[in-house]
Amino acid sequence: MSMSRQLRAVRVARAQAAAARGALVEPAVALLARGKRHPLSTVGVAAGAGFVLGQLNMHPLRVPGLGALLSGTAAELVAQATRLIAEFASNTADDGVDE
Repeated sequence: MSMSRQLRAVRVARAQAAAARGALVEPAVALLARGKRHPLSTVGVAAGAGFVLGQLNMHPLRVPGLGALLSGTAAELVAQATRLIAEFASNTADDGVDE
C-alpha cells in the first residue's frame, strides 16, 4: 500500500470518527437533560444495576470476555445505548401525558 493510500485511508477514518461523534451529540444531550430533570430516576437506575450485579456477584471484569468487550467496543455500546435511551425518552416526552 502506497503512502498516499495510507494517508487517504487515515483522512477517511478521521472523517468517519468526526461524523460518529457528531451523531452522538444530540442523544447524549437529551440523556443528560433527562438526568437533570429526573435525578432520582437516574440514581435509582444506577443503584439498581449496582445492586443486581452485586447480588449476582458479577464484577464486570470477572465475566469472561467482558474485559475485552469493555476495552474494545465500549464506545460503540455506549453510543447505541445512548441513542436508544434518548429515543425512548423523547418518545415518552412526546406522549404528553400530564397527570
